[in-house]
Amino acid sequence: MNIKLDENLPRSLAQSLADLGHDVDTVPQEGLAGCDDTQVWLATQKAERFLITQDLDFSDTRKFSPGTHCGILVVRTREPGRKALVARVTELFQHEEPEQWSGCFVVLTDHKLRVVHPRT
Repeated sequence: MNIKLDENLPRSLAQSLADLGHDVDTVPQEGLAGCDDTQVWLATQKAERFLITQDLDFSDTRKFSPGTHCGILVVRTREPGRKALVARVTELFQHEEPEQWSGCFVVLTDHKLRVVHPRT
């Protein structure tokens, strides 16, 4: 899966996902750190990547309607710490089939996964 990690996620997550066989790049690697969400979004879609973020600005399914993009995973964990976040996302990618989330809006919490598929 081709993934872009937003700048609000730990760098170590990129390596964890790459170790699972995913092609991962990050907003900082592309020189987009500090850029507005529109620039990040356009770069992500141009590269045809699945965006992983903690930024709630990407959680509006009216603006980011499933089926109109390559997919978004919004991570909303309450357990503090970067290690816990990396562990939770890595666990998700180990036990689910993220390739099936293309075009979907996905929300991950400490105890739940919600996937909104494109309407057919």
